[in-house]
Amino acid sequence: MKQKKMLALTLSQLKQLYRNELPEIVRIAEQSDGTESFKQDLSEFITGQTDAENEAARQIRLLIEYDGQEVHELSTDEQMTVSTLSLLYGFLTGDLEEDIETDLFLDIFQQFKRLQSLAAPLPPPQRVKAWTERWPSGLNEDVQLIRAKNKERILHALIQKIEHRKNTVSRYRFEEGISYEEKYHLVEEWWNDFRFHLAMAAKSPTELNRFLGNSFSAETMYLLSRARKKGMPFFVTPYYLSLLNPRNEGYNDDSLRSYILYSPQLVETYGQIRAWEREDIVEVGKPNAAGWLLPDGHNIHRRYPEVAILIPDTMGRACGGLCASCQRMYDFQSKRLNFEFDSLRPKETWEKKLRRLMTYFEEDTQLRDILITGGDALMSQNKTLATILEAVYRMAVRKRKANQERPEGEKYAELQRIRLGSRLPAYLPMRINEELVEILRTFKEKASVIGIRQFIIQTHFQTPLEVTPEAKEGIRKLLSAGWLITNQLVYNVAASRRGHTTRLRQVLNELGVVCYYTFSVKGFEENNAVFTPNSRSMQEQREEKRFGKLNKEDAFNLSTSLETALDPAVCIRQFLKIHHLPFLATDRSVLNLPAIGKSMTFNLVGMTEDGKRILRFEHDGTRRHSPIINQLGQIYIVENKSIAAYLRQLRAMGEDVEDYTSIWNYTEGKTESRFSLYEYPDFPFRITEKMSNLEIAE
Repeated sequence: MKQKKMLALTLSQLKQLYRNELPEIVRIAEQSDGTESFKQDLSEFITGQTDAENEAARQIRLLIEYDGQEVHELSTDEQMTVSTLSLLYGFLTGDLEEDIETDLFLDIFQQFKRLQSLAAPLPPPQRVKAWTERWPSGLNEDVQLIRAKNKERILHALIQKIEHRKNTVSRYRFEEGISYEEKYHLVEEWWNDFRFHLAMAAKSPTELNRFLGNSFSAETMYLLSRARKKGMPFFVTPYYLSLLNPRNEGYNDDSLRSYILYSPQLVETYGQIRAWEREDIVEVGKPNAAGWLLPDGHNIHRRYPEVAILIPDTMGRACGGLCASCQRMYDFQSKRLNFEFDSLRPKETWEKKLRRLMTYFEEDTQLRDILITGGDALMSQNKTLATILEAVYRMAVRKRKANQERPEGEKYAELQRIRLGSRLPAYLPMRINEELVEILRTFKEKASVIGIRQFIIQTHFQTPLEVTPEAKEGIRKLLSAGWLITNQLVYNVAASRRGHTTRLRQVLNELGVVCYYTFSVKGFEENNAVFTPNSRSMQEQREEKRFGKLNKEDAFNLSTSLETALDPAVCIRQFLKIHHLPFLATDRSVLNLPAIGKSMTFNLVGMTEDGKRILRFEHDGTRRHSPIINQLGQIYIVENKSIAAYLRQLRAMGEDVEDYTSIWNYTEGKTESRFSLYEYPDFPFRITEKMSNLEIAE
């Protein structure tokens, strides 16, 4: 039966489908004395019908094993009973006390159908190529033509906004008596100044709608007005709004809209959003969930021994726009992050605090990687960013000098990698000016002398439509400073459509960007609308990403070349040509666990009444963690939506759900190994095994 038809079945129709296509399962249920008998008979049936090593059989056995068990669901921190096959028994025998969503029984049906058929063949390269070529980039001429008209419309709207502004001391104002044509030319000139976009960003639903030609539906405007009343911030620059397509023809901009338009679930839950990653919750004097002791405040986040996140008390706490699926939405909710730029300018106390934070890094035995983010690292002014980098440099010098006095085996890890986390190359590429490039180049030149080897801009392009001529130029400038650029993708529904991620990799690789992570959307009910089940990540990994896979030797050689390449873009293009690859599959598909670290090693152990999969995760075995993971064991998480709900969402976006048929089969995952570039280099000395700043209760 076709997927589209299956997704629309009622419970009674679905029961008939079981009778027609799974008569043995129905017979076992009807002849059993109860749930336990049903599971026992089912287990014997599977043993007699299939190979014990058959993946589908293993999966059914796992559902049988977990049925009736109580597990600790870590994201909600609650105990729950797994009742997958108990519910199936009630469904098949007519003993359910109330109607249940069909999604649960659709997924169970697919698991039993796997027992009857061979594994579906992987899609051929021609099919993946066709999926990939559906998606234009912002460098396509037809896309640029639409955006030129968008820009013209927005320029006129900006003139109106400036004319009605009360702030007459702004640098962006019109002198009295100038003509409309002169105003237009002024605004057109200001367009190239990133500060103009920050000053003129849309901060209300009405303004958003006006910039987009009043194209929002009444329903959308009502939802956004509710969001504003709840205190949700709006902040979208004119540049980014020009990337959207408010017309009924041309390119599909769902991947852009899902980043700036809030879903009903997000609006409904705003105010009660909790931190997904528990180690981000910091209490004075207490270790975080990973066991790390941190300085007072919210400036340092940490979950691994080697790396720490630094969030400055500067404009770097802000962003160039608010992403609807932002992992720090709870920080915006609590006002720790905001778009009140004046209030975020560095205070006199910041430099004193910065010295204290550097002392923390200097005295840590294992730290070798600092990620400066926020907010957004490049939202800090050039002078402020230079001050932070200089503080990091001096800290690294002192740490290196102190190590000369320490014996072998007692030396501290020294700083090897410095990263700046920023979405501005996509949100506001005009920010990347010559002064910034010079700051980055100068820092790299002197920091390389003291042993820092990796200098990375960690950015976030969500869709090839964000790769515009302006973004291309920004990427070129950053690479010219000698820094590498890596990309993190949030695998939301719009980005998860067939071929979309392969196209993004392709476009970014062409410009010299190396893909780093493909993240499953995390969070609770607030991100339900954009959540993509992890099975789709595994499907993409196995069926689409495979065409860019590298063997270990090639991955090592490419990594070595990238670390020394004068022009990473040329290096990558030559590598792709020599190895006949359409893109580089250097990114790892992972979920940030609500406990410690990232993983995509999981098994399906059950499903909820509404068909959401219950996954059992294990930690990523390819990297070091805080020792606290020895106390955590396996982690159970209920996904944010069912497979059926996800497929209906894709269908509503115009996708052919038949292209996704094999998604039901992906019930287990394994974390991919890290690309060689992302491994830490070896030290020319032995460091201590002691971990400082760590406190773990027995």
